[in-house]
Amino acid sequence: MVKERSEVKQEGDFQMIHILFGLSGAGSLKMALKAMRVHKIEQIIAFGDIFSIGPVRMLHEKAGQDVRFQWMKNVMNDEDGDFQDYQQWFYNTVNQIHSIPVNVPITIWVADNSHEQTGLRYVLYLLRDKTNKIKVINTTKAHAVHFNRPDIQYTVLKTGEISPEKLQVIYEKGQSKSLSVHERKELEEEWLALADTKETLRIWRNEKIKGVKEDYYDQYMINMAKKLQIEREREQEPEKFMKSARLIGEVIGYLDQYMGDAFFEYRLRKLIEKGVFEMEGNLKAMRYYSVRLAKG
Repeated sequence: MVKERSEVKQEGDFQMIHILFGLSGAGSLKMALKAMRVHKIEQIIAFGDIFSIGPVRMLHEKAGQDVRFQWMKNVMNDEDGDFQDYQQWFYNTVNQIHSIPVNVPITIWVADNSHEQTGLRYVLYLLRDKTNKIKVINTTKAHAVHFNRPDIQYTVLKTGEISPEKLQVIYEKGQSKSLSVHERKELEEEWLALADTKETLRIWRNEKIKGVKEDYYDQYMINMAKKLQIEREREQEPEKFMKSARLIGEVIGYLDQYMGDAFFEYRLRKLIEKGVFEMEGNLKAMRYYSVRLAKG
């Protein structure tokens, strides 16, 4: 399945290569390209990883990749045995990028979040020796230009939020230009700076990627749990414990960043280990256990 999703022809007969960070965004763009009748001559390459979490130190080298994979293996609740697929998909995607013919222009789609912006810098470093024309479409800014109205101001958090119809408009009406040699070099150097960091969590603040401690959102999760427990008591919910998925869903729903639910489920398990939360059920997967804040 991974091989099918990530397979790219190497004949060099594509007229455009699109690179995205996230499967939902890639799926929407695929539908947009079909609607435009260019899906047979424009190819999509997509990372299935989340670059806002986990170590990225020296990720452009095998040793750095091994460290990241080990961290992800410890963090992911791999109930369905997806870790091996995740790892193979990562390798396949990197190989696809290295194999892009030099005559094919590349479009990289990114929103304003630490995941996609980290991915952008990583990919540009992987492409550093290629002379392809590369343009970047900032989907957060493009969506605001084409779809925000005085009475409706919506900020796109990730490319995967945008419908195929809107992605088509952004692609067709976009005025983006190719990155200059200087712009590419700047972003490549920003990658090298990121690749020298040790943080396992990154946020997007003031148009920059900022590394923070892994427990950065723990108190936010605790405060959300307090709020939900007060609501449950007010509504006289019979169950003393709330589903972990309910808590994590609320945490993600009010967050101005993109981290993915696996990271917050990992942090919830850490807080259970520390005695901050009590739980009932089985920790093998999020849907199998419920939590509440420990008394006192």
